[in-house]
Amino acid sequence: MSSRKGTLVIIGGAEDKYQQPKILEEVVGLIGGQDARLGIITTATEHPEESGHTYREVFARLGIRETEILDIRTRDDANAEENTRIMRDMDGFFFTGGDQLRITSILGGTRVYEELHDSFNHGAAIIGTSAGASVMCSTMIVEGNSNDAARKCTLKMAPGLRLLEGVIIDQHFDQRGRLGRLLCGVAENPGMLGVGIDENTAIKVDPEGYFEVLGDNAVTVIDGRSIRTTNVSELAPDEILTITDACIHVLAKGYGYDLIARDVISLH
Repeated sequence: MSSRKGTLVIIGGAEDKYQQPKILEEVVGLIGGQDARLGIITTATEHPEESGHTYREVFARLGIRETEILDIRTRDDANAEENTRIMRDMDGFFFTGGDQLRITSILGGTRVYEELHDSFNHGAAIIGTSAGASVMCSTMIVEGNSNDAARKCTLKMAPGLRLLEGVIIDQHFDQRGRLGRLLCGVAENPGMLGVGIDENTAIKVDPEGYFEVLGDNAVTVIDGRSIRTTNVSELAPDEILTITDACIHVLAKGYGYDLIARDVISLH
């Protein structure tokens, strides 16, 4: 295995699986094409058999010959030697959508969690869609109103899988009107970047610390370091957030972002 960390592909949900599956084609190429081995982790969903079968068929059609469905539903499953053994030879792991808190509450502190990090630290790619996207970061959004202004008590956060530090991910971003809740998350954690990913859109995060936008829609980046005024610490429940001088970028395919320098990259 490589001594270089792996790549993350973080998908905002509702990725095209059938007509023009550009993001998933990118995933196939990233992990090594038809000879790659991909583990599909269905922990987030309440319908693991259906979800696992769907993605196995999709990736088979895109050329991957060998997939393993890791149907991990309990912490006992996450500590089972059989599952960690399967994981050791994988080139990549794909987290399906569902509930991100199921992922962290079942996998956190287990042998599967440790094996996932070990594989990532030695070059395996990790891909996640929807809830599987939110869980990538060190601090994740688990609850918050969509299509609403930023309000203090609507946002609940929890530790994620810690694969991407210093970033808060939100998914289904424009389609579900989640700018308000991500602004609130950044106001509470101004040293972190907020990254909102639209549906059928993804970021490919290179180990060197920058990402490229993939897909048809946009990625919104909120840098809270420039915030001059916010009332987030003074708000009563349901009061509206005030925030000034936050820096916001909206990026489409052909652009990227340097997570270390905190600067936009043109890839044209």
